[in-house]
Amino acid sequence: MSSIVDLLLDTSKADTDLLLQNDSHGDVLSTFRQVDFLLRAPTAEKASLVANFINDNRYGEASATSDEAGHRIAIMIDMPITQHVLCSVSGLMACISKIFDVQYDGWGSVLKTGG
Repeated sequence: MSSIVDLLLDTSKADTDLLLQNDSHGDVLSTFRQVDFLLRAPTAEKASLVANFINDNRYGEASATSDEAGHRIAIMIDMPITQHVLCSVSGLMACISKIFDVQYDGWGSVLKTGG
């Protein structure tokens, strides 16, 4: 299998595991919330290039930052985290990471419980 297929399979498994964990904590996955996706780049220039690509194509609201810990692209998207939606968007981020030779470092969001 190609490396991108392996990445998509690994990403989908990790995403599904996290969704199951969130669900067990009472998260209402269909509730919209800000979800942050993180990419790591080798240089500030690469981080800026990737952030601009994401913003130009309206895939999310991306910002590139750099500090002593490295160069990051943070992407914010207001979305539900049902399995199909989350795995699709996460898969897109994984593909972008391969296209631009950066590292996809996953996603996070606040739990939205029914209470």
